[in-house]
Amino acid sequence: MLTKEYRICMPLTVEEYRIGQLYMISKHSHEQSSNGEGVEVVKNEPYTDEQHGTGQYTEKRIYLNGKLPDWIKWFIPRIFYLTERAWNNYPFTLTEYTCSFLPKFHIRIETKFENNNGNNQHVFGKKATPKDDVCNVDIVTDLIPEKCYKESEDLTKFKSLKTGRGPFSAGWQKISDPIMCSYKLVSVKFEMYGFQTKVEGFVQKSIKDILLVGHRQAVAWIDEWIDMSMEDVRNFEKELQEETNKKVISSTETDSGSLIKEDDSNRVGITRSASMINKTMTQVDTVDGQRPVMTRMTSSPH
Repeated sequence: MLTKEYRICMPLTVEEYRIGQLYMISKHSHEQSSNGEGVEVVKNEPYTDEQHGTGQYTEKRIYLNGKLPDWIKWFIPRIFYLTERAWNNYPFTLTEYTCSFLPKFHIRIETKFENNNGNNQHVFGKKATPKDDVCNVDIVTDLIPEKCYKESEDLTKFKSLKTGRGPFSAGWQKISDPIMCSYKLVSVKFEMYGFQTKVEGFVQKSIKDILLVGHRQAVAWIDEWIDMSMEDVRNFEKELQEETNKKVISSTETDSGSLIKEDDSNRVGITRSASMINKTMTQVDTVDGQRPVMTRMTSSPH
């Protein structure tokens, strides 16, 4: 298992980001969904947790086969998705990602939001995360994937008309007021001999890129959401979820039909890949007579 703690500062307050986060996630998911790729929302409903009180539970399917490198695609089916389950008790959230086709694959993300510049070394408990496992993500100066760059979201050029915030430059975290930090403890586990290190490293890199782009967008879109109430953003969320689901589901249904019509050799290839993975995982299970313990998610919130 590979664990990293990401710290992402933003020129916002924790209370402001309560709205901004919901807006950003909905709009980002909608923008990233097309041609069977993207996010399908299965559930989005209130729930109550004994420890954290009332929150929001969401369950999503994330279709991303086209975004995977070739060395991963060879052993997964063409119609491939991750299941995301999230418990949001803002300012504390908990998220897990699983895949029924890869039972040994698991991601856990524990998140806490605080009004500081990322200087809390013990946000996840008395024992601080080792320095080598802490990654400070700078939404202003860190390079993002070229395909994700938009000048309107470049915070070195951005100026909020409604709040006056921006543009920002190197070292902005030391002088920004307001400032908050999104602390994320990310654990990735993939038990498959010969692929574990490569897959876990790839997933952590991908998560870092997603966090960088998403938090940049939350700030760059501030003039779109800063005046929204919780009711406003929930209505916006519902509207975009319906539109996003239509884009994703219509394409995946078409692809599913095409997949059924493929020749027997392709279907046999998928079956053999699944068989090989299950065999490999069985071998991993019995190393030294010990069965590795998979980290289980509790019913805590995202």
